[in-house]
Amino acid sequence: MYLGLDLGTSEIKAVVINEEGTLLASVGEPLDVSRPHPHWVEQNPEDWWQATQRVIARLRTRLPQQWREIRAIGLSGQMHGAVLLSREGRILRPAILWNDTRSAAECTQLTQSAPELHQVAGNLAMPGFTAPKLLWVARHEPDIFEQTATVLLPKDYLRWMMSGEKVSDMSDAAGTLWLDVAKRDWSDSLLAACGLTRDHMPRLAEGSEVSATLKNDIARAWGLRDDVMIAGGGGDNAASAVGIGAVDPGDAFISLGTSGVLFAVNDRFRPNPQSAVHAFCHALPDRWHQMSVMLTAASALRWYCNLVGSNETTLLAEIAQLNPAQQRQAPLFLPYLSGERTPHNDPYATGAFHAMTHSTDRAALGYAVLEGVAFGMVDGRDVMRQAGTQLQQCSLVGGGARSDRWAQLMSDALDLPVITHSGGEAGGALGAARLGWLAAGGNFCEVCSKPPVARQFMPDAGARDMLSARLKTWRELYQQQVALRTV
Repeated sequence: MYLGLDLGTSEIKAVVINEEGTLLASVGEPLDVSRPHPHWVEQNPEDWWQATQRVIARLRTRLPQQWREIRAIGLSGQMHGAVLLSREGRILRPAILWNDTRSAAECTQLTQSAPELHQVAGNLAMPGFTAPKLLWVARHEPDIFEQTATVLLPKDYLRWMMSGEKVSDMSDAAGTLWLDVAKRDWSDSLLAACGLTRDHMPRLAEGSEVSATLKNDIARAWGLRDDVMIAGGGGDNAASAVGIGAVDPGDAFISLGTSGVLFAVNDRFRPNPQSAVHAFCHALPDRWHQMSVMLTAASALRWYCNLVGSNETTLLAEIAQLNPAQQRQAPLFLPYLSGERTPHNDPYATGAFHAMTHSTDRAALGYAVLEGVAFGMVDGRDVMRQAGTQLQQCSLVGGGARSDRWAQLMSDALDLPVITHSGGEAGGALGAARLGWLAAGGNFCEVCSKPPVARQFMPDAGARDMLSARLKTWRELYQQQVALRTV
């Protein structure tokens, strides 16, 4: 059997699959986020490790007879986070996460000091990436920066705790702005622009390769054999792609988790940084991918539910009762609760409801939230088209994949068939388990097959026309917001 661990922002999830690829068990443990100052988002890496211990204990109780048959572990996780370790392996400060936007000024600094950045890293300097975070630490916490011996990404901290090895994979490393994405190797010049060298970096492995072996003491504590291998793994989106079989050029999917992603597989490095499209390595050798990224997606729905004292199941049922006329009259929602990446690269963008009246109710505002996220995906699709990527259909994964209403809305807004898969909500954890299977010698075609289709959603022409008109106004609202900031 094969274990997959996915270190998300709001939870750590673990799954076990067997050699037929069947999902045998799945558990999750919640994680808290700290926001000590405006634009700051942090977590304590020790909390990740404690949550990992709890999910392992729960999985063991689910599979008591089969547990020791686990041969390999794969890792997936939130990208871009900065875990700073001293020479002795001590955590120097809380991890700065992907949706932390404090380092906007450092993005300008990096762009000026590394003119090769866009060509080599394939991406704009954005506050979410890892490199600007280290420049911020160097400027504002110089004592911490001086003590930093190693910079690890979140999932790679778990690997280090499990194995004692400091390793990252290509897909996650591509999100640091320190990787030469075409060459799949660290860039000495980009590291130097941040006052770092290769000595600060983990070694690199492909996601489907063996990167380390579980330490004997951890294996004993977890009740596993002492020869369990750990695959390179992948950043959460690349791992999710492996989980739903998006491994060949032309494959694409939408992920609706804390953030929102439109992901397309490429057979070569195809950057389009001017439109804030991300170009990264895939978690598999000789493959790359493009992504448009929204910083707020399913988390906008959670935020709204908390605001109005509802839950997602109840609210989605209320939204489903709205007729087309009510949808046309619903307010518009800008989903920029944490700023935005694609296509705006704007850490100062804010969320907003527009055009509320006395008749506006909870369901109408809830619909506006779903629609606003769908419109953000349309923005992403459009700039990916400018980069030469044409999508024919998209799979839908992540927590948002549980909502048929949202899936249909995505299909209508994007004017694309959208399909959901059995087990698609397992996301990165399933992909991580598959990468573990590959590292253990699994056959690529068998391991990376597409899961069975659960539902298919086709664009509705009437809804598409209505959404096109609302999209025009929605985009104007953001431009008005930008204009007001310059007054």
